[in-house]
Amino acid sequence: MGQTISRSAPPPPRRPKPSPYVSPSTTAATTAVGPMIVSSDAELGRDHTVDLPDECLALVFHSLGSGDRKKCSLVCRRWFAIEGQSRQRLSLDARAALLDAAPALFSRFDAVSKLALKCDRRSDSIGDEALALISLRCPNLTRLKIRACRALTETGMAALAANCPSLRKLSCGSCAFGSKGIDAVLKGCPLLEELSIKRLRGLADAADPVGPGAAASSLRTICLKELYNGQCFGPLIAGCRNLKTLKLFRCSGDWDLLLDDIAAQVSGIVEIHLEKLQVSDRGLFSISACADLEVLHLVKTPECTDAGLAWVAEKCRLLRKIHIDGWKTNRIGDEGLMAVARRCPNLQELVLIGVNPTARSLGMIASNCRNLERLALCSSETFGDQEITCIAAKCMALKKLCIKSCPVSDHGMEALAEGCPNLIKVKVKKCKGVTTEGADWLRASRGTLAVNLDPVGPVEQQEGSISDSGMLENGADVVPGLAEQIAAMDLPSSNSGRSMLSKVRSFMASTLRKWYHGSSNCHHT
Repeated sequence: MGQTISRSAPPPPRRPKPSPYVSPSTTAATTAVGPMIVSSDAELGRDHTVDLPDECLALVFHSLGSGDRKKCSLVCRRWFAIEGQSRQRLSLDARAALLDAAPALFSRFDAVSKLALKCDRRSDSIGDEALALISLRCPNLTRLKIRACRALTETGMAALAANCPSLRKLSCGSCAFGSKGIDAVLKGCPLLEELSIKRLRGLADAADPVGPGAAASSLRTICLKELYNGQCFGPLIAGCRNLKTLKLFRCSGDWDLLLDDIAAQVSGIVEIHLEKLQVSDRGLFSISACADLEVLHLVKTPECTDAGLAWVAEKCRLLRKIHIDGWKTNRIGDEGLMAVARRCPNLQELVLIGVNPTARSLGMIASNCRNLERLALCSSETFGDQEITCIAAKCMALKKLCIKSCPVSDHGMEALAEGCPNLIKVKVKKCKGVTTEGADWLRASRGTLAVNLDPVGPVEQQEGSISDSGMLENGADVVPGLAEQIAAMDLPSSNSGRSMLSKVRSFMASTLRKWYHGSSNCHHT
């Protein structure tokens, strides 16, 4: 009673404490204006990365792309030096002039471990001297990609093997050296894990067989592409006892006997790709000895039939991914796929191109392969609405479905609206029976489903049309321009074939000009 409440004055505002990371001279140069601190020009222009260790700045550069790294190297001399010393991946134009620039270039980039040397096919490439110098300046090189370096010989590859014993991955394509160059690398690089060879021009009919050399126990992946005499690498493949992945693309010769020898000595292969290869059911029978096989690609191998696929499925029950391009030969169909359904319960991915499965085989696969997540069918004459309905009803784990050039319609899309509860993406291309309305309805019925439709429409005629007489109308702007483009084409050619390509180019240009003048005269008459 009668007491009054005392109201004390608020405490004065506290002055901000100076940051321990700012020097005293900088703090003294700042002026307090109310609650704000206004820095002087010296503070604004200060390089805050000066106190950052070089190792931390290098980590920042590692998180940037190649273009951003180049921009950062122009900021100051310190960044220029750190960016060069920390760069591990480098891609160079491998023309002959690289020989003169290599010493200065690799003085700056002295920590490169992944190098790509690519030369244009119409230019002179680096030779043995340049490769020897580069390999000498990159002792820590682990990955090397060589493309179109036609001046390289076995001597340069031997220098590479001597100077880079830690090499783990080698990819070479369109080079002129032969099997001896690869043999030198295999003998001098005991840690080599991956070997990819494409269009090696120096392989003659009597090429010496290539063995695994010092890389017999380290090689895990071998890929051979477009080799004229690729069978000379048969001993190499058979001698790599720890080989896991084998890829053979468009290599000439009969491979059945070689696959027999390979499977007998290397039974731990997990992944095999065969594309446009002369291989039959006998080769598939040999492959079946690889009980650990998980991935099988059979692409355009017309001599392989249901019997060979069934034998592989019988022995290789760990198969997870199967890609088959039947090339519309109808030699692989329901029987082979039903064998897969019975013996390969771990199947997760199935791609069928030019194969004609029906609801019989697809129904068994959907029922038995409960882990099937990705299914693609292309250019199948039998995959229609009935087959989609079967898939929708039984493939509970399916997540991605791709259909191209198959006789399906909007009714099949309706079946997908109620089935495949885990489906997240459907891609439909060049299926005449599926309309935009059907895809929109499916998209609306399942809001979380991504539906990608490439509808089939009439071919549009642009800048010209065909008249009743069969001549090209509005061709005054089309044919001369096309003739000029063909005449000006810079076709890649070698010294031996340049004259022939010039004749072809001139013939095509003159023919189009005659066609154009003939159509003009027809219109005038």
